[in-house]
Amino acid sequence: MDLLLHYQTCLGGPFPEPPPLDPVVRETISQNGYQRVSVTYAAEPDDRVPALLLIPEGVSASHPAPAVCVWHQHNDQYQLGKAEPAGLAGDPTQHVAVALVREGYVVLCPDALGFEERQDPAGRLSGSDYERFLFLWYVVRGQSLAWKAVLDIRRAVDYLCSRPDVLPDRIGCYGHSMGSTHAWLAGPLEPRLTCLVGNGCLPTYDAIEHERLLHCFSNFVPGWKAVGDTPDIAALIAPRPLHLNFGERDAGSPIDFVRKGLGRIAAAYERAGVPEHFTSFIEPGAGHACTPAMWEQTLAVFRRYLRR
Repeated sequence: MDLLLHYQTCLGGPFPEPPPLDPVVRETISQNGYQRVSVTYAAEPDDRVPALLLIPEGVSASHPAPAVCVWHQHNDQYQLGKAEPAGLAGDPTQHVAVALVREGYVVLCPDALGFEERQDPAGRLSGSDYERFLFLWYVVRGQSLAWKAVLDIRRAVDYLCSRPDVLPDRIGCYGHSMGSTHAWLAGPLEPRLTCLVGNGCLPTYDAIEHERLLHCFSNFVPGWKAVGDTPDIAALIAPRPLHLNFGERDAGSPIDFVRKGLGRIAAAYERAGVPEHFTSFIEPGAGHACTPAMWEQTLAVFRRYLRR
């Protein structure tokens, strides 16, 4: 069985022919050492993605830089999407795009569907009600919210590749919590991502069933359990570099199940002949967080593979 093809089928099938990106700059603000640009671009003909783009001072078409797509967390904070990693709101430990732009990366922070500017345009549903509606909307069409998350990430990469100030062969992906899920969901089907880092969130279906966990809808890929579990999706990223961080006490990703999953991913990288391209870090005593130690692991991966 071609697992990659089967994975795409389970997600919801092939992606449609993408429309022109038609990027629109809404606002540009100079910050200390970088510019923050508010943009939108087309994901699908009837769906524009609002995003914040952070560009380091000195980066231009004549001096392009590596880039990182950053996917925000869930945390039941539907009013927050791109604004949190871009440093405008929320938890300071999640202001990761600001940290990355200060490292010299161009950073793109889009809103996930259902969050911030992508909440119900009709204004009828809010929060988890709208998220559940979206999940069911895709299911009855034979797709999934995970399918849409992957499509959106592919379009984010399209946008970065379209920019002359970005090195198109050095694009990374980072996400925390739900953002981590989005990263490893997209990795197998977006080969232009040079390396990927997920912080927290590898809830195996075995753990979800055993612990009766209620998780983000994008974790659920219809039919995949017949052939594997979530680590087997992440394993399809091989041979490209992948790093995963976890807190030992993260209740959303029970650590005994995580350790088994990490072993399965490591085995796939062994079979691919690049065992060194998969790394992981479990922080003793930590919970569902982005700790300084986890962030150092993240920076080390991007420095290794995007600064080559």
